[in-house]
Amino acid sequence: MPDTLPMTAFILIGASTLLLTLGVVPVMRRVALQTGTVDKPSARKIHASPVPLLGGAAIYVSFILALVFFGDRDYINEVVGIFVGATLMSFMGLVDDRWGLSSYVKLFGQLVAAGVLIYSGVRVQIFGAWLDVVLTLVWVVGITNALNLLDNMDGLSGGVAMIAAIFFTLLAAMSGQYLVGALAAALVGACAGFLIYNWNPAHIFMGDAGSLFLGFMLAAVAIKLRFPSNSVTVTWMIPVLVLGLPIFDTTLVFISRLRRGKNPLTTPGKDHISHRLAYLLGSRREAVLVCYLICCAFGVAAIFVSQASFHEAFAVAFAVAGLCLYALWRLEFRNGGVRPQ
Repeated sequence: MPDTLPMTAFILIGASTLLLTLGVVPVMRRVALQTGTVDKPSARKIHASPVPLLGGAAIYVSFILALVFFGDRDYINEVVGIFVGATLMSFMGLVDDRWGLSSYVKLFGQLVAAGVLIYSGVRVQIFGAWLDVVLTLVWVVGITNALNLLDNMDGLSGGVAMIAAIFFTLLAAMSGQYLVGALAAALVGACAGFLIYNWNPAHIFMGDAGSLFLGFMLAAVAIKLRFPSNSVTVTWMIPVLVLGLPIFDTTLVFISRLRRGKNPLTTPGKDHISHRLAYLLGSRREAVLVCYLICCAFGVAAIFVSQASFHEAFAVAFAVAGLCLYALWRLEFRNGGVRPQ
């Protein structure tokens, strides 16, 4: 790792974001209670009293402040597009938390935010021309919705985002990319600070303001990550592996709901990997911890692939794909699948 890229810089950014989040979350919790921005109990929810929903706003504010005050300002111009898109996502989520938005309005907003990224030059670079633009739109909207769908259990979405951001930070440090590492480190700190209040039983939820923001930021960081010492035929796998759990969960949910003739985007249900693990293990906390372990396994595979040859990388890819297909069969198809009531 080059001298110009001390890991201590990432630790400073992560720690400062953590401290900011610890201070901002209680403030946002009071604001949420005073303004009625709460998640009310219902038949399909487990909490018995209203839970504040502005945790996502706290994550956003802490993230921005930490980078403004502790990040390298020489890189600010490079992240304007990312910040604008992330702000749009967070604001749209905030409006949805307070007043509600249709799925199609949110999808349109996600496409606009992804368009801002593309316009600012942040795009996938694999095929060239319009194919990369389409792939960028699909990636950003897909990962954003994957984190949003994953936000179904205390500590789950925030913890998964934190672990993914940790591995993005490590990968950025290994490849000498300060900007990507700083963004990822700030996400680590913000998620860690939020988790202290969101761990079961949660005192605050991130809401769509948080899940949409985190999904968008992870998608953008993944696009910015570069590995000049390895071939693009290998390196495209790295962000897919780091975000393997949200991608698998979204795939599982889409297949399950389409098989039942339901709209995957608008139909709620207990068909996520977290719900099925909780049913098998008998504990929501244990289910979340198992999801964390799965995320770590995906991340370790991503680090290996970042240093691997073509044949080694594809051997890992086929092994991971095989395990995912088995898990999909086990959870959804075998003897009717694992279906919590």
